[in-house]
Amino acid sequence: MRGLTREQADHFLHQMVLIRRFEEKSGEMYTKGKIRGFLHLYTGQEACAVGAVNVLEERDKVITHYRDHGHALARGLDPNRIMAELYGRVDGVSGGRGGSMHLYDVEKGFLGGYAIVTAHLPLAVGLGLASNLKNEDFVTLCIFGDGSVGEGEFHEALNLAALWDTPVIFFCENNLYGMGVPFQQSLSTEISTLAEAYGITTENVDGMDVVDVYHAAKRAVEHCRAGSGPYFIEALTYRYRGHSMADPELYRLKEEVDEHRKRDAIQRLRSEMVEAGWLDDAGYQAVVDRVEREVDEAVAFADASPEPALESLFDNILAEDARG
Repeated sequence: MRGLTREQADHFLHQMVLIRRFEEKSGEMYTKGKIRGFLHLYTGQEACAVGAVNVLEERDKVITHYRDHGHALARGLDPNRIMAELYGRVDGVSGGRGGSMHLYDVEKGFLGGYAIVTAHLPLAVGLGLASNLKNEDFVTLCIFGDGSVGEGEFHEALNLAALWDTPVIFFCENNLYGMGVPFQQSLSTEISTLAEAYGITTENVDGMDVVDVYHAAKRAVEHCRAGSGPYFIEALTYRYRGHSMADPELYRLKEEVDEHRKRDAIQRLRSEMVEAGWLDDAGYQAVVDRVEREVDEAVAFADASPEPALESLFDNILAEDARG
């Protein structure tokens, strides 16, 4: 099926349904007051995370922006511990200290969601430089949104990445809005032309098609591993929910969202699997039922996890003095 094995297709479908339901449940828990602070849902963009992250090997790194739940789930972080982090509980992936925007798991090579727009791009270049200098041969997948391309760090990072031939994949999730500002009102040219100006190999991909994203990311990884420098992918996608849970979405019509839902990544993969004889209605329902159990378990785990003790308020503020 367009270069996928049945095992890969099954895995991609499960992960996309898991991300979708996890985000829906997170929204529910937010409205119940169990999740506080900021919450940016990834609903609709699942193909980007699943297609791109699944190309990576265990040695590779992922560094991303604040809409990071989908990337963390695709990388294999424990849904239970992610939900506990959203709750601010001690069993969360960041000990309840990071919340929604700062998921982190060094053992999985998941080096953080970052709340500051574009701030992680220079860090990705640093990771690429470390890979080269230490001969560790890992690739860094750096994911960011279209809102990043107007920031100075974006240009500084691309310039240095190209100058130093770093093995970094710059993956732009263009969901057409930077908060409430339509993309075409914030940039005078196409995103891909900016990367091309720095001599970086670039391609555009349908970010609502997990198979297309997967093959684009695969080409990018092969390019980086061959020592050919950075690679830039712009994935056109769409978020079904607002910028955050506080967003009233007054800048777009329901009809626009409904039109993009017709290209839903989950249903597109499901249809292809049915046509290939790999899936039927009962099989799809089994995936949905499995995910429902996984998400319910994550909520139960988060509910049972304790809040950080007051005595731990100053923990992890300063690094230990390594000078001896």
